Amino acid sequence: MEVMKNAQMKEYSNMKVGGIAKELIFVEEKNELKEIIDTRKNIFILGNGTNTLIYDGNLDISFVSLKKLQKISVEEKNKNFDLVRVESGLDLDDLIKFMEENNYTGLENITGIPGSVGGLVNMNGGAYGTEIFDCIEEVEVCKNDGKIEKIKTKDLHFKYRTTEIKENRWIVISALFKFKFGFDHAASEDKREQRKVKHPLDLPNLGSTFKNPKGKFAARLISDAGLKGYQVGGARISEKHPNFVTNVGNATFNDVISVIEHVKEVVFEKFNIELNTEIIILK
Repeated sequence: MEVMKNAQMKEYSNMKVGGIAKELIFVEEKNELKEIIDTRKNIFILGNGTNTLIYDGNLDISFVSLKKLQKISVEEKNKNFDLVRVESGLDLDDLIKFMEENNYTGLENITGIPGSVGGLVNMNGGAYGTEIFDCIEEVEVCKNDGKIEKIKTKDLHFKYRTTEIKENRWIVISALFKFKFGFDHAASEDKREQRKVKHPLDLPNLGSTFKNPKGKFAARLISDAGLKGYQVGGARISEKHPNFVTNVGNATFNDVISVIEHVKEVVFEKFNIELNTEIIILK
């Protein structure tokens, strides 16, 4: 493993907000996780930093990155599907590229989501009616005692934007995907283009800030509440996609929190609907 002391976490956040961490550990072999768990008290698994708002003061936290775990292997070939093991540090973009190259189908609708495979598995990430668990047969996790275990999807609890893995703070090591054949190039490119058009990808952000309430869209509620462009310090509600909080210039942790709390308050006052954050807030 590689250990970086006093790491500047702003550099590892897609929001470009974050303070100085006790250490940042880059795992090179999955068996190193037990040693980390046994020797550290306050651990946080950092994916691509695309959905975590990190406090910008001193952080007595050992951040752990699985970015170096990026292997893909075909474990079983069948007439109608293949079983493919994917390690958690791989970017989703790289998985979609692998699917395209091998004519696999099932995840085209989530093309363009910024994040690692492990991060998306942890939260059951998805978009446009597709969730990553739609194609997962088994997840390999490291539990809180350092034991590594493979759990069948049928034995895991998961729902919209959360999983038993996230709730128990287990670490995703890999996932076994069941891919049928027939990659849909048009659908994949369509979703990628829609993200470019609809999302403020030119500014630091953490993706969708709030979960969609049942039967509603958070972005529509925020827009209807007149909050597009609402700004505190360097943090602003995007005019392009109001469920995104963007960093328009040196936003602080408190700037972002202030925007989030204001949105929650106004939406509740106007529509009697409580918005819950989709992003992780780490302090």
